Amino acid sequence: MKAVVQHQFGGPEVLSYEDLPDPTCGADEVIIDVEAVSINRGLDFGARRGSYNRPVALPHVLGVDPSGMISEMGSEVKGWATGDRVWADFFLTCGRCEACKSGQSRACTETGMLGVTRHGGYAERVAVPARNLHRIPDRLSFAEATVIARHFPAAMYLIEERAAIRRGETVLIMGAMGGLGSACLQLAKQAGAIVIACVGSEQSAEGATDLGADYCVNYREEELLQRVLEITDQRGVDIVCENVGDPTIWKDVFGSLSMGGRLVTAGAHAGGIVELDLHRLYLNRISILGGAGVPPDGIERALRLAEEGQIKAPIAKILPLAQAKRGHQLVEARQTPGKIVLAPKLSN
Repeated sequence: MKAVVQHQFGGPEVLSYEDLPDPTCGADEVIIDVEAVSINRGLDFGARRGSYNRPVALPHVLGVDPSGMISEMGSEVKGWATGDRVWADFFLTCGRCEACKSGQSRACTETGMLGVTRHGGYAERVAVPARNLHRIPDRLSFAEATVIARHFPAAMYLIEERAAIRRGETVLIMGAMGGLGSACLQLAKQAGAIVIACVGSEQSAEGATDLGADYCVNYREEELLQRVLEITDQRGVDIVCENVGDPTIWKDVFGSLSMGGRLVTAGAHAGGIVELDLHRLYLNRISILGGAGVPPDGIERALRLAEEGQIKAPIAKILPLAQAKRGHQLVEARQTPGKIVLAPKLSN
């Protein structure tokens, strides 16, 4: 099969389009003929550079969120059939520990990660444990399903459970046209919030407006804090969805919070090491809430909402698998508002 392989850690140049042996199918696994897999700034770039907090064995195949059709099944697999349209969750669990048995698989003590600790979906075929599969509704494309299932369940956890959003509240979304940011934007609007989207270009502002943002602030051309205070009549926002972690604008981000405000975060694409004003934290009764997780029904609910047209996958480009290197370069340069998806069956 064809796959994108890295033999060393580094920039996009380490990605090589080449032949690999087909994956073998374990007794509890399936083989997916990959139709779509997205480029993820956090997981893919961290694994590619060797900087992610999980060990990556070389040579390695990236790709944490492949979708496609089942072409082969192991002897112990039940409830699935060849030809089924599926998305594979990247969070690999043991299925045996108490957390898994109680339905809290995100707390599994023996986790691995597809595309990080084992070969992922930057390939024509990938082997995945059957317990990681989720059925894709017929009316969704594979590319849409890949983006929706990867980001919206995490956004649901941040918006609904960690931030506990209420109708009428004002929310500042950082990185509003990234995968997680755009999902948080749409869910906040669905919850009845007033949304301020922080973006880095006019093109991104147009995209955020199309997704429902009430206001857009281009932090490269405007003073973020000043503009947020103008929009909110000097009050500040109730919630900040922060998944960027840029120390150069952190002071404005944190300063945007109102009395009793909540900052939720599940990402740090721009570094993540920032200074924290403890005086403001305790005097203004601010809460900072980390949240890497998904609701138990989040993936199925997200796919259903997308099928019903209530949420959209912000896809910027769909590229052939052979152009993975170019896709990484575009994402690193922040030249595309929205997600880049790789399609192994798309001709070069």
